[in-house]
Amino acid sequence: MAENKFLDKINSPADVKKLSVPQLEQLAKEIRQLLISVISHTGGHLAPNLGVVELTLALHKVFNTPEDKIIFDVGHQAYIHKIITGRREQFPTLRQYGGLSGFPKRSESEHDAFGTGHSSTSISAALGMACARDLQGEDYNVVAVIGDGSMTGGMAFEALNNAGMLHKNMIVVLNDNEMSISKNVGAMSEYLYQLRTGETYNKIKNDIEGWLKNMEFGSDVLKAIRRLKGSVKYLMVPTSIFEELGFTYLGPVDGHDLEGLLDVLQAAKKIDGPVMVHVLTKKGKGYKPAEESPNKFHGTGPFDIATGKKITNPNAPVSYTEVFGKTLSKLADIDDKIVGITAAMPDGTGLNIFAEAHKDHFFDVGIAEQHAVTAAAGMAAAGMKPVAAIYSTFMQRAYDSIMHDICMQKLHVTLCLDRAGLVGDDGYTHHGVFDYAYLRSIPNMTIMAPKDENELQHMLKTALDFDGPVSVRYPRGSGVGVALDTQWQDLPIGKA
Repeated sequence: MAENKFLDKINSPADVKKLSVPQLEQLAKEIRQLLISVISHTGGHLAPNLGVVELTLALHKVFNTPEDKIIFDVGHQAYIHKIITGRREQFPTLRQYGGLSGFPKRSESEHDAFGTGHSSTSISAALGMACARDLQGEDYNVVAVIGDGSMTGGMAFEALNNAGMLHKNMIVVLNDNEMSISKNVGAMSEYLYQLRTGETYNKIKNDIEGWLKNMEFGSDVLKAIRRLKGSVKYLMVPTSIFEELGFTYLGPVDGHDLEGLLDVLQAAKKIDGPVMVHVLTKKGKGYKPAEESPNKFHGTGPFDIATGKKITNPNAPVSYTEVFGKTLSKLADIDDKIVGITAAMPDGTGLNIFAEAHKDHFFDVGIAEQHAVTAAAGMAAAGMKPVAAIYSTFMQRAYDSIMHDICMQKLHVTLCLDRAGLVGDDGYTHHGVFDYAYLRSIPNMTIMAPKDENELQHMLKTALDFDGPVSVRYPRGSGVGVALDTQWQDLPIGKA
């Protein structure tokens, strides 16, 4: 792009280190323009990357990859990292055959310290690297960058617990944008909201300021209180859960203030033991349609930059995902034992359709597939008909729960595996190619795969009428274009 003042000269992190803060701010604008331009053609994870431009620049200004290790959780927010680590000219090949992966990939660059694609792994990997570093007598920094959505995953909590005990030098950057793919759920989300706002502190502070302004001596005391505001806040807001787990907690800090980010990351480097840096970012920042609808631009297909509207084929048949969502919702209209469960993917699985009509029967458990499956088993044991809709590649995480908690007890749980088979652009971490292998080997499991979107309706009805564990697998994207029956029927089990 001809108007790029700095981006065209960025070929490695060393080039980023040479820039002043005002120059980095200009570079951030140029990177956002590149992200929007390329992703509007290739599709990809736009909103997550727009939110971490300044954070990624600050990380590469302060740390020295590949010697220092930066691990991006999930990795869908690593596009800026790729652009400034020697892959700028390849960026237009993003998520194309033979092009750049949409996620960090060790074989792609020495700057990609750890391959990712699934959620909640970064703190575990970072702790493992810190342990290996110390055992080998080496000296480098290890940084895990994890979103607040990924913090809902149990593995992240396990890693925090272990890291606090081992007291290794490592930094966890919590990228808090209040979103995973959809709006975050759960107690951790509520807790982070309290850390963001410090509501008790703010209310007391405002009350005291109003009272002092009406007193003769108020202005001088008010100035003193303002100078002490950090200490006052520390006394009023309960200590963070991260400190209780053994981390030094720094934050919250504005994730779009480069100067502030540089200061806090430099400070974090000097602290002994594990450090949690809490960074507040805006998902989709810099592109109005993505700011207003971050869930729609989390992972997007090609779109028109001017309007933000996705470029789609208006004649494409209805998707399997939509058929699933509508059918389940209609079935629940006549059977109040049906419940829908998702692991932070209501839109992606089509359960948003079900949730709108059956709010009380819908459960989003956060990024916690194992918990989703065992919770479904508990519901089935208590007489409900749970349907857990999870992408095939993510259901791999719940293998033991399927085996031990559902199938050994022959519980009536229906697992709906969206994105089964090859998924295209997201690449090898997201292909749903193993579910046949890992489910067929489990006793008592019945597997169904519809030949078209119409048969999916009948299979879902059949699964809910069947007494036992069932998995229904179907591909990403449009159906084949057949007519949809208006009445459902049970299909014979075990017959193609």
